[in-house]
Amino acid sequence: MKKTSSLLTVNKKLTLKHKCSQLRQTILQMIFTAGSGHLGGSFSCLDILVVLFDQFIDTHNHFILSKGHAAPALYAVLADKKIINPNLLNTFRQLNSPLQGHPDSRFLPQVKTCTGSLGQGISMAAGMALANKLKNRSSRIFCLLGDGEINEGQVWETALVASHHQLDNLTIVIDKNHLQQTGSTSEILNTEKISRKWRAFNWNVLEINGNNLDQIFWALEKAQIQPQKPTVIVANTIKGKGVSFMENNLDFHARPPTSSELNQALKELKL
Repeated sequence: MKKTSSLLTVNKKLTLKHKCSQLRQTILQMIFTAGSGHLGGSFSCLDILVVLFDQFIDTHNHFILSKGHAAPALYAVLADKKIINPNLLNTFRQLNSPLQGHPDSRFLPQVKTCTGSLGQGISMAAGMALANKLKNRSSRIFCLLGDGEINEGQVWETALVASHHQLDNLTIVIDKNHLQQTGSTSEILNTEKISRKWRAFNWNVLEINGNNLDQIFWALEKAQIQPQKPTVIVANTIKGKGVSFMENNLDFHARPPTSSELNQALKELKL
């Protein structure tokens, strides 16, 4: 694993901030070209993925995208890190493309498992973490969920199992952008107070601004030194983060931008 310090350097933070802007432009182009894709949730979690893959994910540590519909963000990051061929991004959601609408390890072996049926990713992450514990492996498992996803009962079963087995090699991040497909999370199935619930399940809980690079880095690093408990990072984010007319706009949960919206959004991001 890469050596880290308590804070991102100024130069590193500027580099990653610029990277986030670039990759949001990439995601826009991918979804526009495909004519479909989940834009809002990809934008809300992108900062988390950028820090995670820059500082914590390598051949030793592994990541599962439980909120599989945010695949555009994952693919953009994987291409940027040259884990997948960047030319593949133009084939997103096309027939026979390895870049399906949700990650599929059958076609893209660089992802650890198929995800998209919400709740399953965290279960598989906990299973991998438990296997590593039993085999005395030092690798860590990271997993990203959506706040709408935690409506699934399977998530809470996994929360019990992970704390029971003291999986301190497991870190999950909840992309808490407050919106899901058909409305706000408080309207569909209110899961507040999220942090209190996870503490009641005996998890180490950290709550941050999930679009703040410094706070993301701090939380991911702090999770590594918590003994005998899995860690959940409640990351408060903005759906559609980075483009003014897309932010907190449910209309962009799962529709592509029009050509005029694309041009306007690209102008904002380039500024």
